Amino acid sequence: MIEPIGNQYVVARPVYSANAFGEEHKKKQRHHKTFLDHLKGCCSCSTQKSKKIALSLFPIASWLPAYQIKEWLLSDIVSGISTGLVAVLQGLAFALLVTVPPSYGLYAAFFPVLVYFFLGTSKHISVGPFPVLSMMVGAVVVKLTPSESTAALEISNSSMSNDSSTDEYKVMVAATVTVLSGIIQLLMGVLRVGFLVIYLSESLISGFTTAAAVHVLVSQLKFMLQLTVPAHTDPFSIFKVLNSVFTQIEKTNIADLVTSLIILVIVFVVKEINQRYKAKLPVPIPIELIMTVIATGVSYGFDFENRFKVAVVGEMKRGFQPPITPDTQIFQETIGDSFSIAIVGFVVAFSVASVYSLKYDYPIDGNQELIALGLSNIFSGSFKGFAGSTALSRSGVQESTGGKTQIAGILSAIIVLIVILALGFLLEPLQKSVLAALALGNLKGMLMQFTEIRRLWRKDKYDCLIWIMTFIFAIVLGLGLGLAASVAFQLLTIVFRTQFPKCSTLANVGRSNIYKNKKDYSDMYEPEGVKIFRCPAPIYFANIHFFKQKLIDAVGFNPLRILRKRNKALKKIRKLQKKGLLQVTPKGFICTNDGFKDSDDELDNNEIEELDQPINTSDLPFQIDWNADLPLNMVVPQISLHSLILDFSAVSFLDISSMRGLKTILQEFIRINVDVYIVGSDDDFIEKLVQCEFFDDEVKDSIFFLTIHDAVLHIWMTKDYNASKFNASQEKEMKFDFTINTNGGLRNRECQVPVETKF
Repeated sequence: MIEPIGNQYVVARPVYSANAFGEEHKKKQRHHKTFLDHLKGCCSCSTQKSKKIALSLFPIASWLPAYQIKEWLLSDIVSGISTGLVAVLQGLAFALLVTVPPSYGLYAAFFPVLVYFFLGTSKHISVGPFPVLSMMVGAVVVKLTPSESTAALEISNSSMSNDSSTDEYKVMVAATVTVLSGIIQLLMGVLRVGFLVIYLSESLISGFTTAAAVHVLVSQLKFMLQLTVPAHTDPFSIFKVLNSVFTQIEKTNIADLVTSLIILVIVFVVKEINQRYKAKLPVPIPIELIMTVIATGVSYGFDFENRFKVAVVGEMKRGFQPPITPDTQIFQETIGDSFSIAIVGFVVAFSVASVYSLKYDYPIDGNQELIALGLSNIFSGSFKGFAGSTALSRSGVQESTGGKTQIAGILSAIIVLIVILALGFLLEPLQKSVLAALALGNLKGMLMQFTEIRRLWRKDKYDCLIWIMTFIFAIVLGLGLGLAASVAFQLLTIVFRTQFPKCSTLANVGRSNIYKNKKDYSDMYEPEGVKIFRCPAPIYFANIHFFKQKLIDAVGFNPLRILRKRNKALKKIRKLQKKGLLQVTPKGFICTNDGFKDSDDELDNNEIEELDQPINTSDLPFQIDWNADLPLNMVVPQISLHSLILDFSAVSFLDISSMRGLKTILQEFIRINVDVYIVGSDDDFIEKLVQCEFFDDEVKDSIFFLTIHDAVLHIWMTKDYNASKFNASQEKEMKFDFTINTNGGLRNRECQVPVETKF
């Protein structure tokens, strides 16, 4: 019964052990589905289920019929045009990261949008090239592209030029990696394993993208300075690239350097204006488009290519390239890299999509996103595009300019299509250094994530450590190996957190039924002879020894040592009693011979095992008080603890190894007359112990209680405590009285007789 009294409440109920609660409140019989039941459910078919599957595979069938033309169409048109212009420039710029001709970036900006329009579940993200993925694909391209001497040998019997042959091979590698990563994403979506991305935390993604931004920055230096830098893909490659840049810095093309610096400064300033005044601006200033038009016009008008020998985009082929068949040999060599690209691409797209889905309150499906992105990459790779996801800046443009649905996305694809078919030649005079500067301009947000370190350090030092180590791994080992090492390190931190949990000793707060860490509050009461110990983590093979050590530190003694000392002392007392050297007096037993000596030789294994057994005094005509003085100066540590409560409310599971360790710990305490109680455990936890035959004559299932307070009240009843057994000052401070019903009788032991030694 619960009676509210103002902002307080009074609860009247019995003291419940787990067994008593189970007897009074019977559990429902529930049928737990087996794997076969789930399989039958998946294979069953109905009209409703077929409709649901069709709508989930083609989300466009859900939102397109409900499209509000009058309210949304104009906004989608404005958003689509703005996003399309940005997509054109980013496609050209990010193609440099893949080390393929810029025109192929337009294919990567066009084809994925078509597939995502029909299959995607997000209404606001803009799919296409993403700098981090472009960098990862570029690393694979560089790794597999033959050296100049090898390439020259291979084309010796061909009519194509060396540069043309190398570019074609690079395009083949990029397209093949894209198709393979798309296949991986598609399989993950079909197998419904999108949940695997939960192992990539926000801190890991932030650190990884920041490191990728640094890689992008370093990779673009050769275009901004127009230097010939050899490709490096092995660990420490970023340092080798920097070394190559600085050793030939005197060969810098000043025109490219000045142009790129001017573009960078202007882009950064205008982007800051867009961010600061986004509430007042109707649409963000399209600074990339403006600078591209100006830079192209200046380069063409002043003939930069011939006068200053700058590198330009060059020939932009009109129309589309014929589709290609992926190279299966490249499949075998790039499976690991493709898997990393598939995971990173999905994680980034899903993260951005999740932000917009929460903002505009509509659902997204992770597995369907995998299918959509997978087919997008397969389609794009087949037409010589490269792997895509979503660029944060491009999606921001689509959303901030009023985009309501993927109609804006399909309109942006039409803008890209116009450039591919008709307007591409206008970009031929554009300097590559300008594209490099525009690519770096889109990295500002990722580079600014360095400021995350301080925030993470204040919130969670483990998350901060994950960020730092992810950044270091990705910088030093490269993006592929760095991602794998970062995931491994992140999982290792989880092990650290559970292997070394912050255990605590609890006490009663304010004479209520609330128990907190006794170090945190001043008005604490710790029941006499009772220790309450809380473990806030699962107990498994890796932390069972840490748990035992923390428990020993909390109670102040090692129960196994005390058990061995008591059994050793008991053996000596038995010998005294058998030899008649102990006499009974009204004050206790007196040892009549102080010359008795016993061997203190080192014990063998059998004797040690004997000392670890329960203390048995049934053959003695008296009980031994182990907290009194023993004969012959036998030293056995005295303990005041009689009850130990283990709060397992945060212990979610227990494995077989730790189960054996836990039982040993309980037995050691029980054998020295310390009653052990476990509180807060889930029913499944107890059922698992029963299935594993955890309980026996020593460790019984009656040790489980619902709450800490239930166990404390049970101890008071069992030990014949008086609930008001406090000192005078404590009695004045008491606000609640506990009335304890002791029905069932008290457990009384025989009279304990101290054993004395007579000298």
